[in-house]
Amino acid sequence: MRRKIIDGLLLVLGNFILSIGVSFFILPNNILSGGVAGISIALAPLLSIDTQIIINVIVIFCFFLGLFILGKDFAVKTIASSILFPFFISILTKVNYNFVVDPLMASIYGGLISGAGLGITFRTGASTGGMDIPPLILQKFTKIRVSIWIFIFDALTVLLGAKSFGLNGVLIGLISVFATTFAIDRVQLLGGETATQVMIITDKISEVLNYIHLHIDRGSTIIPARGGYTQKNKEIIMTVLMRDQYALLEKSVKEIDPGAFLIVSEVTEVHGQGFYRI
Repeated sequence: MRRKIIDGLLLVLGNFILSIGVSFFILPNNILSGGVAGISIALAPLLSIDTQIIINVIVIFCFFLGLFILGKDFAVKTIASSILFPFFISILTKVNYNFVVDPLMASIYGGLISGAGLGITFRTGASTGGMDIPPLILQKFTKIRVSIWIFIFDALTVLLGAKSFGLNGVLIGLISVFATTFAIDRVQLLGGETATQVMIITDKISEVLNYIHLHIDRGSTIIPARGGYTQKNKEIIMTVLMRDQYALLEKSVKEIDPGAFLIVSEVTEVHGQGFYRI
């Protein structure tokens, strides 16, 4: 029950944040962004229809598309977005504000804010009920990240408005698309613990393991391997550390075995004992 309440609150928050980006940055400056807002801006001059009407039609159509392909569980969560997003748009577009934003800045911040809202909503297992549903459908069948499909759809949407807004409008729109995709990826990684993964090849396995377990208080995994040149069987130590622990590990391993070989990589998300999800 607690998880459902949290997801419900995040769903409302995600749609509200998305609506802020669209209402205060994208629509007022006619930015050729992606999603339903971008399509509505691109099509409005061609169809002579108000952007809000186009947004509502696309949201409803995509909802039924998601219902038939992604299932009822997805639809139950998404139906709230299908109501919330047009509702927030209707309210926020009527707000009178006095600030004026340069179109370039509007494309950047509108993209970042919209992407943050999308990312929060995706983490609940729902969508905003708009043009993010087709990318979610493609992710299901291709296993390619939803942010990549959103980037492709949004870029095509921006190109759709080239005739009406010209090359400058397309270039500004593509900036918004990049910003949106970046924000989605960043938000979806929130909650995990960033860390450093270290692979250690050494002849002094026991001493290095003892140091990792007793002095750094981290776990380890032994990976069987064979040298490509020597053809000798080897064992590789793999361990995951907090970033500030690596310098100490490197120094100590080199003291234990000056000939040790270390392979270091950054890990964007870690869950499990010793690493806690927020």
